Amino acid sequence: MNALADGIRRVNRAPAIVAGAWAVTLLVSLPLAAVLRGMLAQHLGQSLAADTAASGVNYEWMQEFGEQASGLGVTFKPTIIGFAAVLDNLSAFMDRTSRPAAIVGVAAVYVLAWIFLAGGIIDRYARNRPTRTHGFFAASGVFFFRFLRLAAAQAVVYGFLFGLLHPWLFDRLYPRMIHDVAVERTAFFVRLALYVVFGVLVAAAAMIFDYAKVRAVVEDRRSMIGAIAASVGFIRRNSGAAVGLFAANFLLFAAVVALYAVVAPGAGGGWRMWAGFAIGQLYIIGRLWVKLVFWAGETSLFQSRLAHAGYTSSPEPSWPESPAADAIRG
Repeated sequence: MNALADGIRRVNRAPAIVAGAWAVTLLVSLPLAAVLRGMLAQHLGQSLAADTAASGVNYEWMQEFGEQASGLGVTFKPTIIGFAAVLDNLSAFMDRTSRPAAIVGVAAVYVLAWIFLAGGIIDRYARNRPTRTHGFFAASGVFFFRFLRLAAAQAVVYGFLFGLLHPWLFDRLYPRMIHDVAVERTAFFVRLALYVVFGVLVAAAAMIFDYAKVRAVVEDRRSMIGAIAASVGFIRRNSGAAVGLFAANFLLFAAVVALYAVVAPGAGGGWRMWAGFAIGQLYIIGRLWVKLVFWAGETSLFQSRLAHAGYTSSPEPSWPESPAADAIRG
């Protein structure tokens, strides 16, 4: 728990990183929102449904729109409202539900942005002191191509998990396990057990790649295969602490989701709509904060076991001085 508490302190000492992560999330989602707004405006036109849609939610019209929509428009359904959106995303993740190409493309851009920012973020948390804008982006640039290679390895692992293991578990093994089951509740618990098995494997992969990033940054590693091997070795030698920290972080994430489930607004127009938007953005900020606490806590745990707080192998990047400054120094 010391690593979790220290991770929280490190994240809270750098609020600009949380704000920047939220800004990136908002900017990436704005083009999708603009396209969907245009589709809705075109379909509503000057109809009476436009007035009811502005004052609340017209489920009949929403169903009508969904029946004729294509591409991004198929995502406009009641499950985007309030906490239902969280459950819909979880269901899509666990059941490999496909998304429109536009969302997949924007998600790829978002992932690429996080790959670029990850080096600067972990470097800032590892040093546990301000690195300024130039230091942050210098570290981001140094580790960007290294983390791209790491992302290729991640793609292979997650491709196996979601492309091969998931279909085998839920399309082949699950039907065989419930073939002679007559009680629906039993079938539900069998599927739930398979979800737990699959979730544990995904969590293990995520933890390995997280510590690979941490070791790459703290130790200035260039080989991502070496970073993965070092990550596995660290987790094996410190399995209790590493798993315990991951579980504590997951409970923190679950607490944020549970809080949002309590306060998430329903459908409504006017001030309710803007209140719902504000609460939704606060939830996104909370979710990003937890993600950053994951990285900061893992960095703290690694440094406490194999190095020391604030230790990094690479020197802190400094802003290049002008030739005149070099001449004066000479």
